[in-house]
Amino acid sequence: MNTITRASIAVCAGALLAIAAPLAASAHVTLEENTAEAGAYTVLTFKVPNESDTESTNSVTVSIPASEGLGVRYVPTAGWDAVITPGTDATTVEWTAEPGSEIAPDSLQVFSISLGAIPDTGSIVLPVDQGYTDGTVVTWGDVEEDGELPAPVLYVNDAPVEDHHGGAAEEEPAAADSSDDIIARILGIGGLVVGAVGVVLAVMARRKA
Repeated sequence: MNTITRASIAVCAGALLAIAAPLAASAHVTLEENTAEAGAYTVLTFKVPNESDTESTNSVTVSIPASEGLGVRYVPTAGWDAVITPGTDATTVEWTAEPGSEIAPDSLQVFSISLGAIPDTGSIVLPVDQGYTDGTVVTWGDVEEDGELPAPVLYVNDAPVEDHHGGAAEEEPAAADSSDDIIARILGIGGLVVGAVGVVLAVMARRKA
């Protein structure tokens, strides 16, 4: 295999990786709806994707700050046992998968809780611990806008932060931008792949000549 052919194969491989990378990095634990009115009772739905290629998610724990004085109830999820544990700093809702109900790679599960009455505050951070079958626990608790593991945030009086990955209000435009970016990447990388194939064909044609 000559140098040009090897380079062409490397370009093709790099193109496939460039397409896969943004897709793999796009998944976050988010709220389906991330806004609520003060004084209201609301049902929050957490969307939990599995980000591991080899392990399944077998536990999900949501922490609600005890300082907000919120009443908490969980909505039963088929195949998962749930326990509410009051604490000094936070009340937690922990779901544990029954055998065979874990969140497998390339899939997601939704978990819902009822909160109320919503306090007249700016926003409420709701960290989530995601446990995997190999014992790894990923904590979605970053509050910075560019945090690697952003915590879901319920906005009451504050406006949702742009591109915070906090819920549906921000996901629709973000999803559109993400789709446009992926399409642009695919088109650009497609050109590279076609060019690489063209180089290989040209070399073969020269050899035959």
